[in-house]
Amino acid sequence: MIFCVDDDPSILDLMIYSLQLGGLTAKGFPDADTFWEAMKTERPQLIVLDIMLPGEDGISVLKKLRSSPLTESIPVIMATARGDEYDRVTGLDLGADDYLSKPFGMMEMVSRIKAVLRRTSVQDVRLVLRYKDLTLDHSRHLVSCRGSEVILTLKEYEILKLFMENIGVVLTRDRLLTMIWGQNYTGETRTVDVHIGTLRSKLGSCGDLIQTVRGVGYRME
Repeated sequence: MIFCVDDDPSILDLMIYSLQLGGLTAKGFPDADTFWEAMKTERPQLIVLDIMLPGEDGISVLKKLRSSPLTESIPVIMATARGDEYDRVTGLDLGADDYLSKPFGMMEMVSRIKAVLRRTSVQDVRLVLRYKDLTLDHSRHLVSCRGSEVILTLKEYEILKLFMENIGVVLTRDRLLTMIWGQNYTGETRTVDVHIGTLRSKLGSCGDLIQTVRGVGYRME
């Protein structure tokens, strides 16, 4: 899935149409708010991000993506005004993987996206984690307990993945907040407890694998 963020609806429609013709799936968003809302439930393979957006601009969005452990590795291609070297340099310095100068051709866009995906595919590890009756297939974003699929939100999924990568390790509430919500998150640690509670409930009998370490945090064992 490719996420395209651009405030011009005609360009956005053309981008999605061109990507579909190129054999890729895509979704479009006119601003940062709708983009962040979608990121709560789905993780794209790559993001095409316009710098000039209403409200929060593309540079700010890129900074947030690169500051979170959950999104820092998602490839980002920045769309900049032709000839605006400052924006291009800024984007690349902040961790953008490539850039497109507006106006750009749709064939060029598809070609650049596929090139970045090929270049970064080594980071997309197809990993299946198993622990007792619990299985997490990261390549398909699928979780199952005793063979039955478990539907999780993105945050619940990331929490579970973190536990399954750290069996027996105590994860403090502060560490969970930083790893899952990012360093800039200003909410309370109670947020962790609420998500752990719903995660346990959804996992059913497998929920008992997540144990509370009183006064510290949680661990899976």
